[in-house]
Amino acid sequence: MSGNVQLLTDTLAAAKAEGRSALIAYLPAGFPTVDGGIEAIKAALDGGADVVEVGLPHSDPVLDGPVIQTADDIALRGGVRIADVMRTVRETHQATGKPILVMTYWNPIDRYGVERFTAELAEAGGAGCILPDLPVQESALWREHAEKHGLATVFVVAPSSKDKRLAEITAAGSGFVYAASLMGVTGTRESVGTQAQNLVERTRATTELPVCVGLGVSNAAQAAEVAGFADGVIVGSAFVKRMLDAPDDAAGVEAVRALAGELARGVRRQA
Repeated sequence: MSGNVQLLTDTLAAAKAEGRSALIAYLPAGFPTVDGGIEAIKAALDGGADVVEVGLPHSDPVLDGPVIQTADDIALRGGVRIADVMRTVRETHQATGKPILVMTYWNPIDRYGVERFTAELAEAGGAGCILPDLPVQESALWREHAEKHGLATVFVVAPSSKDKRLAEITAAGSGFVYAASLMGVTGTRESVGTQAQNLVERTRATTELPVCVGLGVSNAAQAAEVAGFADGVIVGSAFVKRMLDAPDDAAGVEAVRALAGELARGVRRQA
């Protein structure tokens, strides 16, 4: 294992050694601006997040709910480009020393060029990619280049995934497994539910990789609940919503920092 995938592995292992789940925050690049997005990500990490997923804004984010779609729309209207995503990764990693992943749909990478994308992401200090819509059976080219550049390939599993399929997905992935806690799009939920715990148990039966749960966690109590059974707690929409609701960008950054602190305390007081 080389490059920053090792940093990701070590970070998740360190959280486990402390007897807690890792806190993984998601924020889109270019939202509210490229500079503002960088400040928000640094605030999430300073506030207590262990890892950040930088979203690559997409015009048709089929798995994202209205909150993240709104943020993506703002970023795209602001003219965000893949170069801005790479800059976001570079500057946040350099400032914090923490692992930074990119979460993206496959189409932008395919258009940009797999070799170019993986080389630039590794050069920027990125730890890897989460690829929610890339089927494992079509991922060989990506995985070849990701491995060459020391990048993790994080695939998403869902409650609907059959056990045989889970085994195929986890065998192909690296870094960690992203377990979507429920069917449907991203967004905050009233409860995370038992589906997530069942999915984590089924996924763990197929792999030694950490299993991190996303979709629906928005507060410290939910973070504590998920931390009781998962290796990592992934929070996205709640961070984006804090920024959308803030009166100005500076207040948005402070709201992100505060939420990261609340969630970091949540993953440390496991339900």
